[in-house]
Amino acid sequence: MSVSLMDCTLRDGANVVGKGFSAEITDMVLDGLTACHVPIIEFGNAGGIGAYEVAGFTNAETDQAYLDIARKYLDRGSQLGMFLNAKRYREKNVALAKESGLSFLRVGADAGAGDIAVQAIQDIKKAGLKAFYSAMKAYLITPDQLAEEGKKLEQAGLDEITIMDSAGTMLPDQVAEYTNKLCQTVSIPVAFHCHNNLGLSAANAVAAYENGAAILDCGLMGMARSAGNLATEMCVAIMHRYGQMQDIDLYGMLDFIDQRLQPAMDAHNYHNPVTPLDLVLGLSGCHSSFLKKFKASAEEYQVNLYRLIVEVSAVDQKNPSDELIAKTAAGLK
Repeated sequence: MSVSLMDCTLRDGANVVGKGFSAEITDMVLDGLTACHVPIIEFGNAGGIGAYEVAGFTNAETDQAYLDIARKYLDRGSQLGMFLNAKRYREKNVALAKESGLSFLRVGADAGAGDIAVQAIQDIKKAGLKAFYSAMKAYLITPDQLAEEGKKLEQAGLDEITIMDSAGTMLPDQVAEYTNKLCQTVSIPVAFHCHNNLGLSAANAVAAYENGAAILDCGLMGMARSAGNLATEMCVAIMHRYGQMQDIDLYGMLDFIDQRLQPAMDAHNYHNPVTPLDLVLGLSGCHSSFLKKFKASAEEYQVNLYRLIVEVSAVDQKNPSDELIAKTAAGLK
C-alpha cells in the first residue's frame, strides 16, 4: 500500500499571515515544493477560490494573481489546485480554474452537509478537472455516516475524499476507525488532514496510513490554522521510515526550509516548532551530543550535514567514530 502527499502550506498555512501569502512567498514555496517533487499542492486564498470577493477575505492576493504565479510551475510534474468552499460556490470559479490549467478543485463542506457540494463536484468534472472533497469537522458525524456520505459523493463523480480533523480533536483510534470504514466503503482514494491541537498530528497521520489512507495533508513547518498541521517535512521523514514517499526529495526540502522559507517567515514572527536539524536527529536516531563531530566533518568535506548524519547513523547510532564520519563524508563528496 502506497501513500502520497498533499501540501497545503499555501492554502491552510496562509492562515498564519491572514488569508493568503504574498506573491513573493507564494512563488518561492511553489518553486521549493515542485523542485522537491511534492505530488499534490493546494494553494491560494485560505478561504478558497472565490473567497476574496464573496466572503471579503481580501487580506490576500486575488485568485487571478495566485493563478498567474502558478502558471510557470504547471509543467513541473506536481498537481496544482485550489480549495472551494461549497457555501461560496460560483460556476465562474470552475471556469477560471480550468482556464488557468489547474489539475483539481477541492470542494469543502462540513461533514454531514455533503449534499451542498454535489453541484460543484459535477461541474468540476464536466470541466475536465479532478474533483476532490474535504469532509470538514469529520468528527461531527459517525464513521458509518461519513462512509455513506462518501459513497454518495463518489456516485456524483468525486475523485478523492478527505477526512478533515479541523479542530485537532481526534485520537489515533478514532482516526483508524474513520479511515478504515471509509476506505472499505468507497473505491476512490481517501486522504487525511490533521491538526495538532492535541499534539497528535503525526500519530494520527500514521494511524490513517496504517488503515488505508492514500494521501496525507501537510504544511511546511506545520503552518496551518490554529495549532497547525503536521509539518510536510516531518510527514515525509516519518513516511521514509515506512519506505514511503521515496520520490520526494527530503534533503532538498530541508535545505529549502533552512535557506529560504524559515528566514522569510521570521519576518512574520512565525516560529518553526521542529527545525530541520532536530527532525533529522529523529529520522536517523542520532543523539544530539554527536552534532559537533558531524558539523565539523560536514564543513571540512563540504557535504550535506543532514545526509551525513543519516548515512552514518544507519551504520552506527550508538557511538559513531571520527573515522566513520570522515569516511562517509569523503564518500558523499
